[in-house]
Amino acid sequence: MEIKAKDIRALPDSALKVKLNELSLELGIERRKIASTGVASKVVKTREIKRTVARIKTILKERGVKV
Repeated sequence: MEIKAKDIRALPDSALKVKLNELSLELGIERRKIASTGVASKVVKTREIKRTVARIKTILKERGVKV
């Protein structure tokens, strides 16, 4: 699931925005699962999603694109 910064930089801005929206939705789903069950069974997956979202936001900011 983890996407390297090198691979993210190769994508155009529009694709990055789409990927950011997809990951944000997926993160919300994971958080709801944790909240409803009370068990954090997929902490690693949540962590990877958060880090990938941060990478994408950082690269978009470097390019001067508003998120």
